[in-house]
Amino acid sequence: MSKRYEKIFLIGMPGCGKTTMGKVLAKELKYNFYDMDDYIEEMSGKTIKEIFSKSEEHFRDLETEACKQLNKKRRSVISTGGGVIKRDENIDIIKENSLVVFINRPVEKIIEDVDINSRPLLQGGKERVYNLYNERIYKYKKAADIEIINEGFIRDTIDSIKREVKGKIKE
Repeated sequence: MSKRYEKIFLIGMPGCGKTTMGKVLAKELKYNFYDMDDYIEEMSGKTIKEIFSKSEEHFRDLETEACKQLNKKRRSVISTGGGVIKRDENIDIIKENSLVVFINRPVEKIIEDVDINSRPLLQGGKERVYNLYNERIYKYKKAADIEIINEGFIRDTIDSIKREVKGKIKE
């Protein structure tokens, strides 16, 4: 019998739908839900914006710690920050005993849907979003056990994720 996982880590670009879909997915699977950015804020007692104002490196250190802590949770769906894949250590941690799902949302859709000014790493407009995507796409694909394209309705994407994880997670 193939290995069954108790955790699903959702990875992908900021604005690809990780948190929105993660909440619904967790509820439907009867799993707990954790948003890594919220978890980092609770851990540190600071907002993501405050942490980034110190330095991106400081944020990445907290993110790695959050990966370690969240990796110990059971029966959970965890939506990560878009840059979690920037450190190979984070990928190693989340792949250790979790199913990693890459939600691949076309950049054009992210730009249409997301207030890019409200996201620290997307500030700088459309060009910045394209550059980030091009920088990260290889790492997302390499880290993922499953890739789901999110270009239509949220419900359809959630159903696709559920179909793909069936038989790979503990029910």
